Amino acid sequence: MKIALVLRALANERRLRILDWLRDPRRHFRAQVDGDLVDDGVCGLLIAEKLGVSAPTLSEHMRVLIAAKLVRAKRIKQWTMYKRDEDAIASVKRVIQDKV
Repeated sequence: MKIALVLRALANERRLRILDWLRDPRRHFRAQVDGDLVDDGVCGLLIAEKLGVSAPTLSEHMRVLIAAKLVRAKRIKQWTMYKRDEDAIASVKRVIQDKV
């Protein structure tokens, strides 16, 4: 894990909001046609809609979160679904606690 990538990802309020929403996707997002919100992840279009940004802007935020290994992407049909990587997030928390 590259802690600098993680800290860069976490240094943005919108990305923190996305991570928070993905923790409980059924609470924060409407039902989607393809894929299960919890099992498969949330469609990028739903996240962009809720965040109030364009698809390219969301793609950049998600690229940073994926590079930091905080989120995983999965393709279903023509959609990209995003889901938190809980194991990686737990690992990040341990590393940060050890550094502080």
